[in-house]
Amino acid sequence: MSASTRWASIFDVAHVQEEIARIEQQTTQPDFWDDPRRAQETIQQLNALRQRIAAWEELEHQWQELQTLAELLAEEEDPELLHELEQGVQALAKRLDTVEMETLLSGEHDANNAILEINAGAGGTESCDWVQMLLRMYLRWAQEHGFRTEILDETPGEVAGLKSVTVRIEGRNAYGLLESERGVHRLVRISPFDANKRRHTSFASVDVIPELSENEEIQINPDDLRIETFRAGSAGGQHMQKNETAVRITHIPTGIVVTCQNERSQGRNRDMAMRVLMARLAERERRANAERIAALRGEPPPIEWGHQIRSYVFQPYYMVKDHRTEAETGDVPRVMDGDIDLFIHAYLRWRGARKNGNKQSSS
Repeated sequence: MSASTRWASIFDVAHVQEEIARIEQQTTQPDFWDDPRRAQETIQQLNALRQRIAAWEELEHQWQELQTLAELLAEEEDPELLHELEQGVQALAKRLDTVEMETLLSGEHDANNAILEINAGAGGTESCDWVQMLLRMYLRWAQEHGFRTEILDETPGEVAGLKSVTVRIEGRNAYGLLESERGVHRLVRISPFDANKRRHTSFASVDVIPELSENEEIQINPDDLRIETFRAGSAGGQHMQKNETAVRITHIPTGIVVTCQNERSQGRNRDMAMRVLMARLAERERRANAERIAALRGEPPPIEWGHQIRSYVFQPYYMVKDHRTEAETGDVPRVMDGDIDLFIHAYLRWRGARKNGNKQSSS
């Protein structure tokens, strides 16, 4: 496959150009601005598509310049020209990889902030420590990418670590990138909590949902809510604050419970808890719709929640392996320090290939 052909497939140029023409036609309709919010969303979508075409044209131009350099080198050896060509190829490959990731992050909610929740599974104290380790990994990853993080709720383990933790990660494409982390993460190591130094296997589940933007927020009947307040940090009987600033909201029809206690005021905790609740209700509906569509197509239900997606082996060898994409590395310390882009990028390509496969099979 030529570079130009690869770029055309990555950018889906023909389809994007058709979409641009279709949307431009919409904008010429007399009633286009009757709904300003919808019109603004349409304009944003149009601009994003135009940017994709502009990126493709930029890469095409760079590729043509490199071809010209290669032709000159074929006629006469020139060390400086060769160095320029090598540098240009490396820069183009890096730019292509970046643009490819941006293109793959084209889902409905990929650009949204993310709400990430980690829960300890089987393994007792070892699993609680594993939750703490995963939290550190994700916080380091977010920091490296310039994302803002906020711990909304956490439940400490009885001996060490955390039983559960909920984190809000703010930044463009936070959800699209972190969707790859949804599932069960498995740890194999010599437990520091075992006096006999035996090897233990522990599990923690990670769920990631998109935070809704203001124009996506759903309506919730106040009668469907049970709202309780308590003192932050009082789950174990010890009060960190005299005032009841922590908030627990239960959505009675679904049984979904959201707790927020890390903000300084009850009002802030309540607002944040409501945002998380709306995000979880919307995600619940999306997953239910996906299951209904899969059932109509005769497809097996998607294996996501409760499924082991990645193993982190510290003993008897070092290895982190994603069981969906087969991406792996032996540099476990680097992964635990937040360098998980290898797995995120592999997942995005895997997800994109599956989507394209589904499109082709249904056509």
